[in-house]
Amino acid sequence: MSKTGRDLLEAARGDVPEITAEEVKDTVDSGAEVALIDVREPDEFRGGYLPGAEHVSRGFLELKIEQVVPDRATPIVAYCAGGVRSLLAGQVLQSMGYQNVKSMAGGYGKWKDLGFPVQVDKQMSAEQLNRYSRHFLLSQIGEKGQSKLLDAKVVLIGAGGLGSPTGLYLTAMGVGNIGIVDLDVVDMSNLQRQIVHTNDRVGTSKVESAAATLTALNPDVNVIAHEERINRDNALDILKDYDVIVNGADNFPTRYLVNDAAVFLGKPIVDASIFKFEGQATVYHPGEGGPCYRCLYPEPPPPGMVPSCQDAGVLGALCGTMGSIQATETAKLIVGFGEPLIGKLLMYDALKSQFRTLKIRRDPACPVCGDSPSITELIDYEFFCGLTEAPAGAGANGH
Repeated sequence: MSKTGRDLLEAARGDVPEITAEEVKDTVDSGAEVALIDVREPDEFRGGYLPGAEHVSRGFLELKIEQVVPDRATPIVAYCAGGVRSLLAGQVLQSMGYQNVKSMAGGYGKWKDLGFPVQVDKQMSAEQLNRYSRHFLLSQIGEKGQSKLLDAKVVLIGAGGLGSPTGLYLTAMGVGNIGIVDLDVVDMSNLQRQIVHTNDRVGTSKVESAAATLTALNPDVNVIAHEERINRDNALDILKDYDVIVNGADNFPTRYLVNDAAVFLGKPIVDASIFKFEGQATVYHPGEGGPCYRCLYPEPPPPGMVPSCQDAGVLGALCGTMGSIQATETAKLIVGFGEPLIGKLLMYDALKSQFRTLKIRRDPACPVCGDSPSITELIDYEFFCGLTEAPAGAGANGH
């Protein structure tokens, strides 16, 4: 015998216990473990939702709920606009093995009528809803995560081989504020790998060239130009207002300078380097238990010991591989999904198409981030690295 919609609803009401909005608020206020699942459509969710709720629309419930609530013993309260769709969603959750599922009677409408607090995320334009639609489909990002990206501030040290692909992908994914630190100009030899620049910009400022490309790609992004050489006099002022530092510098004085400044400011560094056909990437973040750059490399090598890309060469596409990794790690830090490369060094060999991951640890005796640091302010990094004068464009070239 076929069933009507009323029959299905009555069956769901018999299977899924209901809980009042007042009881839900008391549960949340008590700090008890509970997963609030909003099963409404995206446009409804944008208008406001229960604080702390996760959005898994009814149409995607079976596909996404395991990513949001992996433990089937976790208590779940599902809600919709008026309490009907959440009952049917509760049945589905029970059939998937979730052991403690309830539906909020009266739904979001009742919650709001009672004057209980609601949360409203950044309101996006129709163009933004279309532009970032593929991010919205990822439960690890969604509209909440996209809002975090749009509000974030990231600074690129160098608009070169690594800064170019990293900057392009950060811009494309909607990181709202991107600073670029570089004093160099575009050279014809850069164009083999520094894809943010174009042939007609040879001889022009790298910062201006990069800004033109990034703003053309995504008008949501505010590009902040720092057309200067980063040094111990300005490093703290430049870096202090950013959430994440992306390091693509190609010289040791800048690497040590940026590291020390980041430690003093409590900022994470998404770091990468390239050489011939090999690359490596990590996230330096002592505040989260990981090492800093000095934990791995307490002292720089003697001058001339490590040839530069200018001397040894580099595969252009390698920059894209490592820059994409830097962009991914930056997004993970901003949004809070996945496992960032904190305490891990990712090694890539393009000749063999092989990745290796090494564990790296914070050094308690590190002079900058250790338990008893001996370096507490920025130093003369050219002298520290054995250079009699600053390398041309230091902190700018970026491979």
